[in-house]
Amino acid sequence: MHSPTLSPEASTTVEILDAEPHHMASVQAIYSHYVQHDLCSFEEEVPSVEEMQARRTEVLRRGLPYLVALKNGEVAGYAYASPYRARSAYRHTVEDSIYVAHSMHGHGIGKALLRAVIARCTEGGFTQMVAVVGNSANAGSQRLHESLGFETVGVLRSVGFKFGQWVDTVLMQRALNCTQPVSSS
Repeated sequence: MHSPTLSPEASTTVEILDAEPHHMASVQAIYSHYVQHDLCSFEEEVPSVEEMQARRTEVLRRGLPYLVALKNGEVAGYAYASPYRARSAYRHTVEDSIYVAHSMHGHGIGKALLRAVIARCTEGGFTQMVAVVGNSANAGSQRLHESLGFETVGVLRSVGFKFGQWVDTVLMQRALNCTQPVSSS
C-alpha cells in the first residue's frame, strides 16, 4: 500500500508504505542506534537483518501492519503493531512500536507512521492500542502518542536495567473500535 502524506509538522512529503524485505537493512540500521545508544528499547544486543526480517514476517503472519516511512526515497523510520500479550483474551488489543532515524526527528515522520498504524489496526477490527514507552524520560514519544489520542495509564518503575541504570516504562492506551473509555474515572 502506498500512502503519500504531507507532514503538517514540516513541509515535506513522507511516503508510508508496507515494509518489504529490501527495506529491512535500513530498518535494522535505524533500530541498531536505539539498541546501542538509547533507553527507549530494552534490547541490549543488536539483532541481525535476518532477525528483523523474521520479526516482520511474524507481524505480517498475524495480519498486522509493518510500515516504513520514506523521505526522499530513503527509509526514515518504521512502525508496526504486534499483539499486546499472548493469551487469547488480549486478542483485540495491539501494541505499537515506532522508530525514526536519529537524524530525522522533528520532520513529522513518527506521527505519520503512528497515524497509519492506528488506521490499519482500526480497520483490522482491534479495539485498543497500547504503547509501552521505554524510559519515562522519553518525553518525545509520550508527546507523540498524546497528540494522537493516547492517555498515560501507568508507569512501571525500574522494570528494565540497561547501561548500568534502572529504567521505567510508561504505559499509554488509546481506544480504536470501541466506545469503552480507557480509564474508569
